[in-house]
Amino acid sequence: MLLNALPLLAPLILLAAAFAPRFLEGTSAQKGALIAEGATLGTIAVAILSAIVLTTSGSGDSFLFGLFGVGLSVRLDIISVIMLLLVSFIGWVVVRYARTYLDGEARQDEFTFWLLSTLAVVLLLVQSGNTVQFVGAWIATSMCLHKLLVFYPERAAAQRAARKKFVLARVGDVALLFAAGLLALTYGTTKISVILASASDGQGGGMAVGAAALIAIAAILKSAQFPLHGWLTEVMEAPTPVSALLHAGVVNAGGFALIRFADVMLLSPLVMATLVMIGGFTALFAGLVMLTQPTVKASLAWSTIAQMGFMILQCGLALFPLALLHIVAHSLYKAHAFLSAGGAVEGVVAIRKPGPVAVPNLAAVTRAFVVALGIYGIVYAVLGLGFDFGGKSPQAVALGAILIFGVAYLLAQGFADQAPKALTQRTAAYAATVTVSYLVLQRASEWLTAGTLPATPPAGALEWALILLAMISFGLVALAQATLPLWSFHPAAQGLRVHLSNGLYINAISDRLLGGWTKTTPSKKGAAQ
Repeated sequence: MLLNALPLLAPLILLAAAFAPRFLEGTSAQKGALIAEGATLGTIAVAILSAIVLTTSGSGDSFLFGLFGVGLSVRLDIISVIMLLLVSFIGWVVVRYARTYLDGEARQDEFTFWLLSTLAVVLLLVQSGNTVQFVGAWIATSMCLHKLLVFYPERAAAQRAARKKFVLARVGDVALLFAAGLLALTYGTTKISVILASASDGQGGGMAVGAAALIAIAAILKSAQFPLHGWLTEVMEAPTPVSALLHAGVVNAGGFALIRFADVMLLSPLVMATLVMIGGFTALFAGLVMLTQPTVKASLAWSTIAQMGFMILQCGLALFPLALLHIVAHSLYKAHAFLSAGGAVEGVVAIRKPGPVAVPNLAAVTRAFVVALGIYGIVYAVLGLGFDFGGKSPQAVALGAILIFGVAYLLAQGFADQAPKALTQRTAAYAATVTVSYLVLQRASEWLTAGTLPATPPAGALEWALILLAMISFGLVALAQATLPLWSFHPAAQGLRVHLSNGLYINAISDRLLGGWTKTTPSKKGAAQ
């Protein structure tokens, strides 16, 4: 149990590095940033050691540093170790980038302090062994992030967006707080492992179902799901490292809560179905809006909303191992996307004369979909010989088919009549590689989390209806995207593009419902509080 408490060193190292410049005389902002980078390397070492402890000793809980179920404790399992490795690595990348990005800023030391504090409480969240710590770290994460979002107090748009997020975050905090209370009353403990073990046996009744609903509400708000997604598209006035940390890390907390309390969530099929509908619609809606955005950061923000929607959809289908895989993949991709956005824009600008664009016709798109499904079937059958894919749930198979719709979109470009032969061959190779990689990673995630996350239950009538609805919806959207050049110049399409570029004005409506945040700007003093 002593070794199980090892992950607690990670947030302690970060907090020590955050406060050190305030107590060490003559420590410059740049030297403080160097200390911060060294601290994040220390957290990576702790995460690696924690993985070794898990491998040699197995899952377990540390003792509680507190009384009566209130205090600090660690749940050491594959979920917490994966998240520790991910958060510590992303944290190191962001802190290293911020050291150069903010070099010379008047308040660089303050930024470093809040950046390390945010990372520290996120690490506390992902390793939480009790619900009190989980809720406390959840709230603290939002509070620390708020300080980073309003780092430039003179930017009115940043203040307005941060305030909107602050209000919605408090609603999510209250929901999670009540959920923790219901779980404690139902199971007589705050220990997460005991709660999950009891829930997996079907215990809990109505109060556990209520807790599942409240956890779902908190996750939906944290993950910027429709229709309360607007704040995530507006918090772009903060420094780029903050955007990377938010989109690659903090926004994933909603999905992590659903994964951590997976056994509790399975007690309510209605809550799970609601997650499927909200997540699926958010993914489709945000994916379409993303295509119409004129700026890189806005497009990335809508991409994050779409990805979070897809993650919520996975959780609603009880594909928790795949949702965990999605968190890892999206975090790494989105951190790279934000931190390299400037270089990508410069690269595009440098290309003064782009080459011809291959526009696929309807026949090429049809061939692309047929070939993509054929690749999926062949790869599935071949891998099934050695990896037991034959026993997979229909939910997982359907999710793979949805991925193939994206592969078909890629293939359509290579199948266009104007496309050179090399492009056709390259896209076909990419399609096969993506399909193989997805299925292998899918199986690996299920193998790693077996015994920690619950298996996907058999699909009932409601689940089958939702699976079919999701496949049809994503298929139609993929078809529309693949054939976009054929109909995008139609007058009706031009009008739709304008409405989509404004997010169908949902954000303006939510602003009004929330009290007209677009018409009020918090004072600098109020924003700093």
